Amino acid sequence: MSEQENLGSFFKENAKLAKDYFETRMEIYRLMGIRIFAKSAGYFIWIIISLFLFFLFTVFAGVVLSLWLSNMTGSYIAGFGITTGVIVIIILLLTVLRKTLFVNPIIKTFINHAEEDHEEEE
Repeated sequence: MSEQENLGSFFKENAKLAKDYFETRMEIYRLMGIRIFAKSAGYFIWIIISLFLFFLFTVFAGVVLSLWLSNMTGSYIAGFGITTGVIVIIILLLTVLRKTLFVNPIIKTFINHAEEDHEEEE
């Protein structure tokens, strides 16, 4: 009988500690989730801005190249046609090499970031 009373008193004494431990663990997980979300949002915004700026650069570079080639050939149609051909070739090369240039490096980057986050937690 005294053994059950000791066990019951043990649980009564440590119930507050267990509750505090559980609440602290939940707070840690919540803060880790906020950190992951904030990092992801930051990377996402950076990628969107970078892509927009790259798009603007590409458009202006294409116009400049087209006008320069138009001046060299004496025809707007030839200058803009050559530039369009160059852009199509670049798009085809990027499509053929997408795994090598984009997919695999992005996968490796995500894996490395996940490993860094896991090491920070420990």
